[in-house]
Amino acid sequence: MSDAIKVGFVPLASAARGILIVFCDDALKVGPATAKALGGAAELVKRAAAAGSFKGKTGAALDILAPEGLKAERLIVIGTGKESSLKGNDFLKFGGIAASKLKAGSAAMTIVAELTTGAMTSEQAVLIASGLRLRAYKFDRYKTKKKDGEEGALRADVSLAVGDAAAAKKAFASAGAVVDGVIIARDLVNEPPNVLFPEEFARRASQLRKLGVKIEVLDVKAMQKLGMGALLGVGQGSARPSRTVIMRWDGGKKGEAPVAFVGKGVCFDTGGISIKPAGSMEDMKGDMGGAACVVGLMHALAARKAKVNAVGAIGLVENMPDGNAQRPGDIVTSMSGQTIEIINTDAEGRLVLADVLWYVAKKTKPKFMVDLATLTGAIVVALGTDHAGMFSNNDELAERLHAAGIESGEKVWRLPLGPEYDKLIDSQFADMKNTGGRHGGSITAAQFLQRFVDGTPWAHLDIAGTAMGAPKTDINQSWASGYGVRLLDRLVADHYERK
Repeated sequence: MSDAIKVGFVPLASAARGILIVFCDDALKVGPATAKALGGAAELVKRAAAAGSFKGKTGAALDILAPEGLKAERLIVIGTGKESSLKGNDFLKFGGIAASKLKAGSAAMTIVAELTTGAMTSEQAVLIASGLRLRAYKFDRYKTKKKDGEEGALRADVSLAVGDAAAAKKAFASAGAVVDGVIIARDLVNEPPNVLFPEEFARRASQLRKLGVKIEVLDVKAMQKLGMGALLGVGQGSARPSRTVIMRWDGGKKGEAPVAFVGKGVCFDTGGISIKPAGSMEDMKGDMGGAACVVGLMHALAARKAKVNAVGAIGLVENMPDGNAQRPGDIVTSMSGQTIEIINTDAEGRLVLADVLWYVAKKTKPKFMVDLATLTGAIVVALGTDHAGMFSNNDELAERLHAAGIESGEKVWRLPLGPEYDKLIDSQFADMKNTGGRHGGSITAAQFLQRFVDGTPWAHLDIAGTAMGAPKTDINQSWASGYGVRLLDRLVADHYERK
């Protein structure tokens, strides 16, 4: 995996190289090691702050070129605001802000990881390092030329000066695995659909074998034998055959029930016979953001050797309007035996998830299942792009996911489920319809999925607004966000991993 930024940890008193980054509070006060590193340049900072109306607010940055009295080519002061109000995600953003100051080409950077009270904790320094790498991510592998003013390749060697370099390095070995998982998820979502189709997606997921993940790939014949008529119906109009990939990481106690994660992997979604409008259809290459997250998460768990048994399952299809494509009015039989009337072929993701959820529930008997899917435009209307929609049949799981969202910054918001919504997807010809119409569209989609979890504790995350095309942030400048990897890794680490 290529990486634009190489991060290392050095003792707090180490000499600065290249760009020097330090932190101050909202009174422009710095820590003792920072004051020593600045020396006579401290007065320069005060003058520049006054001239630039820099108040040390959280995330504000003061950039001084060729600072007099320092060997550093640039001095950047990042404000922390009131230090008593700082939270973990603030340090992640500080890393992103630091990365934003790097320009194309090769560079060296030293970050003095210190607050006014002294050295940052190893955890805080590691968050800065993670933010650096996440912000520096760029997907431009298909560009052969750069336009005037367009940033080229970035290569940076960053040293974080910390109180305990050994502890920080050890902690970052684990956190770095999670960052790698996010980058994998972003890469998958950003890839063009002519490159990343179901067979290729399955091949890339299979690379996790190198980390000790057990991989099983179900082809069309195997899925037919299992009775996965809902998933196969979606892909039957494509020249690219569908696949289901089951990933298993056995890091917990032998025989202990696993935690399970299921991802929607529609590698391209035209809408099928119920074809989408042409405008922005190119974005439907990202309709596999849930599956991308699951692959990134399984990488993170395996790479950091998480002490948990985990299953990741992804259903991979293309939804195309071929002469063999399923039609509105068709009735398909799912692996569960329940029949589904197809009302709209563009409500396809729930059909894919229906069979994979049932497979996971029956074959692995997990402690819980969380599925992720870019499922409905309705969730974007309801929540925008800052929260994923969460639906659950289990209050404890929902509460834990909500807490993990706050900690990771990948937030979720719970919406209701209830039998009154089931009436909207009842069919007069089959056991259910695949859509209940416009009203409560995200809820009826979740009600549909709930019919395939077989009573397993379960949560559904509708990530249509957060996985792709969301506004750029301090830690992501890419079209694909990799949403969900950090959220679910935090859920596992906090509540399900054997300590």
